[in-house]
Amino acid sequence: MENSTAGKLNDWADKFLEYREQLLSLARRNLNPVLSRRVTPEDVVQDTVSSACSKIDFFENRPDVPVYFKLRTILFQTITSLERKHLQARKRDAYKDVEVADDDTTACVRPGWNQFADTVTGPLTNVARIDRYELLKKALDDLPENDRHILEMRHFDGLGNAECASLLKIEPKAASIRYVRALQKLRQKLTEYTEFRP
Repeated sequence: MENSTAGKLNDWADKFLEYREQLLSLARRNLNPVLSRRVTPEDVVQDTVSSACSKIDFFENRPDVPVYFKLRTILFQTITSLERKHLQARKRDAYKDVEVADDDTTACVRPGWNQFADTVTGPLTNVARIDRYELLKKALDDLPENDRHILEMRHFDGLGNAECASLLKIEPKAASIRYVRALQKLRQKLTEYTEFRP
């Protein structure tokens, strides 16, 4: 029985590592620049895969949800946990750490919701930016899961159409159609919630 469990765990670990490059890219884009003085994207991915291996039931339930999105969820949880540990703990202040090496990974800025909100709703004041964030989050949350997934992959994860198609295991043309339809649904939602017009 133990051999069977170990074999299943190894199979899942191998599957997780198939997404290593996408997870690394996601970690680079979302790692707080201050935190990146202490933690590398590789550290984040390693912790993510380690955590995923302890949550096999999470991956075996809801097989209709792509593995990438479950790993993505764990990666963001990992980053949040690391931020709490390094940036909010009463220890040596990470904000006073000095960078030693000039590494491209430290220049990554979290794209956030506001960048996407700007592309959807147009320029507004800083006060309206907060409203835009909440509006966009509500509209995205109200979309069907498949539509939300494709928008998150394209706009937040920085993936191209071919990469999205590969991760979703569909044809590139189907991924493109899904993306356009998801954008249309998002605009409809925004129109319902506000006076916004595309």
